[in-house]
Amino acid sequence: MRDKVQKVLDKIRPSLQADGGDVKLIEVTDDGIVRVQLQGACHGCPMSQMTLKNGIERLVLKELPEIKSVEAV
Repeated sequence: MRDKVQKVLDKIRPSLQADGGDVKLIEVTDDGIVRVQLQGACHGCPMSQMTLKNGIERLVLKELPEIKSVEAV
């Protein structure tokens, strides 16, 4: 499952990097929670929560319905 999530994050990564940010996969729990760390310009950005929920989480849930949510750590 970790590899599948990483492949989805790799699709999002160029958009984040274009704005000076990035995302790092921390873990995928047994109960379907993905934990990521926002990096670079994304870390501490006022829009980071929107990026996380409307961008990253939306795509992960669309491509991997077995995932329940994406959280930032």
